[in-house]
Amino acid sequence: MAERAALEELVKLQGERVRGLKQQKASAELIEEEVGKLLKLKAQLGPDESKQKFVLKTPKGTRDYSPRQMAVREKVFDVIICCFKRHGAEVIDTPVFELKDFDIAGNFDPMIPDAECLKIMCEILSSLQIGDFLVKVNDRRILDGMFAICGVSDSKFRTICSSVDKLDKVSWEEVKNEMVGEKGLAPEVADRIGDYVQQHGGVSLVEQLLQDPKLSQNKQALEGLGDLKLLFEYLTLFGIDDKISFDLSLARGLDYYTGVIYEAVLLQTPAQAGEEPLGVGSVAAGGRYDGLVGMFDPKGRKVPCVGLSIGVERIFSIVEQRLEALEEKVRTTETQVLVASAQKKLLEERLKLVSELWDAGIKAELLYKKNPKLLNQLQYCEEAGIPLVAIIGEQELKDGVIKLRSVTSREEVNVRREDLVEEIKRRTGQPLCIC
Repeated sequence: MAERAALEELVKLQGERVRGLKQQKASAELIEEEVGKLLKLKAQLGPDESKQKFVLKTPKGTRDYSPRQMAVREKVFDVIICCFKRHGAEVIDTPVFELKDFDIAGNFDPMIPDAECLKIMCEILSSLQIGDFLVKVNDRRILDGMFAICGVSDSKFRTICSSVDKLDKVSWEEVKNEMVGEKGLAPEVADRIGDYVQQHGGVSLVEQLLQDPKLSQNKQALEGLGDLKLLFEYLTLFGIDDKISFDLSLARGLDYYTGVIYEAVLLQTPAQAGEEPLGVGSVAAGGRYDGLVGMFDPKGRKVPCVGLSIGVERIFSIVEQRLEALEEKVRTTETQVLVASAQKKLLEERLKLVSELWDAGIKAELLYKKNPKLLNQLQYCEEAGIPLVAIIGEQELKDGVIKLRSVTSREEVNVRREDLVEEIKRRTGQPLCIC
């Protein structure tokens, strides 16, 4: 009993610590860590038979988000969805926990839809301002042709692909050792593969490989190289060819893709002058998958498709870290104006005015106090990032005006009550989408 009493006291103290951290608005990571300690202490106590407890848990594969995190998520989603819609996308919803929101399906002339997918990817990553990025491009047919002329048997294509795909993380020597030592590939075959997969560049590399005496004799590789040359022509017209790298080591998802494949990676700044930027993680990917849809068609009809997917969870983390590093404030509401009063006993007037603004489609708030101090109301606006304050006073009521104050400049003007809605809309006018 004494041991249980000691544990109960520890649980009580830890619970008080968690509540104190929440009141102090400590970081979510610290609170989560201390909550974890509390739960461990409670687990040591075991079930309390005198109480029947009901525990709510977050479903597996999901997580809770704070208001700040939700604000970041919404901004990221706004950029992505706005870009998709700008390119004519129709919206569907599917029961998955990942945004995959752009695909083009149908028979079209070669590389036009593929180039647009790459353009969309570049637009989104540029708009999100998460740092320098590079989009690696390859083609399933080029890889298959390359493996064939190097002497890889059909049965080893996929397993050798998985080794090659590690070149963005480990050295060629490590990849070669895996292929030879673990997967039984002949050393001379591995060396021939190495001559190809360590190459990357632009359209000049495509043209160079088109002249390769062995690769150009392989029908699949020749088709892939021809399409990539055409793709680079369109990418140049779209003004994004400097963001694209033809990379023969890119071998992702080859059981899924049938043609062009691409993957966007963030780049870290070179440590020393002359070094090449290093990829620090994939944030988007896609490619052509002409055979997939037909697998689900009862009649087996072939539907050519190309698409892209944005790695939203990774992007959310990057944006959050950037904002924390810069100590930038993130608005967690979209309130345009706070309805305030300069004197006491004006709650009824505040309620009437805020109702008028809500009915007119204005995003408005008021403090839930009968007689709040004006200074407290102005400080709330500064903390919450609310741009305007509509101030009611006895003299304003007599004159039929509202004092409209800019929170940042502190400039105040009297606006006729009937003109207030239009003035707020004029001052807080937002573009239809933030791209």
